[in-house]
This record gives sequence, structure tokens and C-alpha cells, in this order.
Amino acid sequence: MKTIRIGSGAGYGGDRIEPAIDLIERGNLDYIIFECLAERTIALAQLRKMKDPDKGYNDLFELRMDHVLDALKNHPVKVITNMGAANPLSAMKKAADMARQKGLRSLKLAAVTGDDIFDRMDQYENCTVIETGRPLKDLDGATISANAYIGAEGIVKALEGGADIIITGRVADPALVVGPLIYEFGYSFDNYDMLGKATIAGHLLECAGQVTGGYFCDPGVKDVPDLWNLGFPIAEFSQDGSLVITKLDGTGGIVSEMTCKEQIVYELQDPANYFTPDCTADFSQVSVRQEGPDRVSIHGVTGKEHNGMYKVSIGYQDCYIGEGQISYGGSTALIRARLAGEIIRRRLEIDTCQYEELRIDEMGVNSLYRQQISNHITAAPPAEVRLRVAARTKDEKNARIIGDEVEALYTNGPAGGGGATKSVRKIISIASILVPRDDIHVHVDFMEV
Repeated sequence: MKTIRIGSGAGYGGDRIEPAIDLIERGNLDYIIFECLAERTIALAQLRKMKDPDKGYNDLFELRMDHVLDALKNHPVKVITNMGAANPLSAMKKAADMARQKGLRSLKLAAVTGDDIFDRMDQYENCTVIETGRPLKDLDGATISANAYIGAEGIVKALEGGADIIITGRVADPALVVGPLIYEFGYSFDNYDMLGKATIAGHLLECAGQVTGGYFCDPGVKDVPDLWNLGFPIAEFSQDGSLVITKLDGTGGIVSEMTCKEQIVYELQDPANYFTPDCTADFSQVSVRQEGPDRVSIHGVTGKEHNGMYKVSIGYQDCYIGEGQISYGGSTALIRARLAGEIIRRRLEIDTCQYEELRIDEMGVNSLYRQQISNHITAAPPAEVRLRVAARTKDEKNARIIGDEVEALYTNGPAGGGGATKSVRKIISIASILVPRDDIHVHVDFMEV
């Protein structure tokens, strides 16, 4: 029975490249995917595209492609990635130029577009924002991007057109895997049982090293060997929908029932209704079984028809974050840090600083859990404390006051403060709406080298 091997080369934009190259060179793969888009990534990429129309793809796209193209010379593997971000067409052209410079020939590239609906947002101003329950027109901040989570359709069209490298913008993460499986096995787009099975394969691969022990590890509780040399996962998917998750021999990490279970429940709200553009997957009866060292089989997943809607991720200019940090050390470090925090509160009143939210954290003491847990833990006073003050403001001027006041603690605060830093960040936030899938039209462009 035909089996397709798909490797995961990245679980986020800044992931390592070495495990991906190892997969290409030793993995005997049919495909490798690079899932590199988070929720705000396209919005930030859109800002770069506004400054330079030839940009807008992932910042690390050229670095990744430099390594990948070298590896493809002797180990041809089809590559599928969403690193096109806000500009898949420019990313395709850049990759083609790089391939020519490296002497690659007989290579076909494709760019999948259609997810960008920014120029049509006036049609959806009355749509309800999922996060707020209010109409989109009430969103407080300038909109800078709007991208639908499209499905596997464009990837399938690109493969049918002979593409070796496929670059997309915003597609649903599992679609990077669902697409090649539809193409390879000839599944119809209404074969929801198989699409559900393909979806869990994509879901397990989308975070790369997370299913091989990265993020899973908790020393002494959930040990993972050689985490410094973490290997990325491979999905072996057969025509009947059977699935095995594994990794390369000689790499660190582990593929176990527990690593797979943790990844299955990642971002999962209703196990029986995991909404994707291609189907509504049903994970409610999933079972996992250890088949051997670093080999886990997945069973019991099915699917049903999609809900007829696409989720659209809207990036908008939300606020500014002003921040300042300073350290205190010694037996009274915590007492001095707390005094410094009170000084900042009073100074912000005097400055009439306008902010929407203020946090004053004693890092290492209460910055993660605030009072809910921190006040109930009995421990010796810390020998060092890093005070962090951060505020959410609507303008840059008020944001700058925060760091300036923290820096002033050098000579106007408790003894021994050092290592002060300050920063101001413009914050792009995300709002989500649902639009009819018939409103989205996917297009595929090709280039040959």
C-alpha cells in the first residue's frame, strides 16, 4: 500500500534550520513543510510590504531557502511553506532567482494567493468580531491587513501543475499536509473521513519539534534525551488513512504516546468539531499506540463537512507598550524592588501619564502568577530581583514616560539599582471574523527555473 512521508521543517518563523536539512538529506521524504506563520505575522509582513512592494514575505525566508535549495540539489523533495506571508508572489520570484544562482534546473515554483481580502473589508464592517462580540466597524485602531485561512485547494492545484516548491500566504496550518495527501491519493474534497484523517497528520506536524519532545520536556517528570539535538518529526501516511509519527535515527528528542497526546490537544477546543477550511475534523475517538522506539500510530480520527465559512485574521494598530526594567541584588533586594515599584506608581500620577493598563512585576517572584500562587509559596527571600514596569498606552509619548521613570531610579530610587533598560513597542493586534467561503477565490501562479 502506498505510503507518503512528510517531514516538518519548522514550527514557527524563528525555528532552527539544521533539523530540516537533516530531514531532507536523510529522511527519504516525499515532502517537507515549513509552517512559519503566527497570528500577527502577516500583519507585520504587510507593514514591510507597504514600505517595499518587493518585500512582505517571511524575514527568514531567504536564509531558509539558501539552505534548502542547497540540500535539494542532491535530495529532491517537494517543499510546501507559508513563508510567503503577505507576498507569496515576491517570495516565489526571490526563490527562483536564488535557485538560478545556485545552478538548479528543471525546478517549478508556485505561489498560492487569494487569502488577502484587505481591499474588500468594507463588505464586512458589520461582521461580529469573535474576540469582542462587537461589529468590526467598532474596532478601535487602523486596520492594516485581512487574510483568510484558506485550505488545501491552492496547494493541490499547484501540485497538479507540477510544482516542486509551493509558497503560500495564510493557509490553515494542517492544509500544508492535507494538500499533498489529497493530491497523492486522489481524495475528493468531499471525502471528509479521509480529510479528517489527513488533518490530524497536519496538526501533529505543524509545530515541528513540539511532537518530538520540544516544549514537552520537564526534567525529572517528563525527560527527553539529547534535547540539544532535537530531531523534527515525520508523518508516514498511507492511502487507507493509517498514520505513524516518527523521527530520524541519531537525533535527539522522543516520539511517544505522551508527546503525541500533548500535540493533539494543542489549541483544541471541541475535540468532536475541529474546524478547518477543508473539513470539520473529529478527534473525539482518537487513540495513539506506541509501535516501537520513536514510532507512534494514530487511529480513530474522522471528519465531516466544513462549516461553509473561512476565518479571517485582521491585523490592526492597537496600542503602544512602554517598558522599563532595573535589577536589585542582596539580602534586601525584594524590599528595595517593591519600594521602587511604589515610586513608579506615584511618579506616573505626577507625570499624568495616560495608560490603559499597568503592570509592575518582580521578575522571579510574581511576574508569572501574580498573587494567585506567589503569595502562597514559602521561600527564602530572593538574592536578586528584576523589576519590570510596563504600560499599555494609546500613543508613543505616554509610552516613553514609563521607561524614562524607571531609568531615573538609578539616582532617585533605592540603593543599588543597576542594568536599567527601556523600550517602546508599537503593538499590532489581531481580530477575527468569519466570512462565507464562496467569497474567497484562490489563485495559483507558476515560475520555472
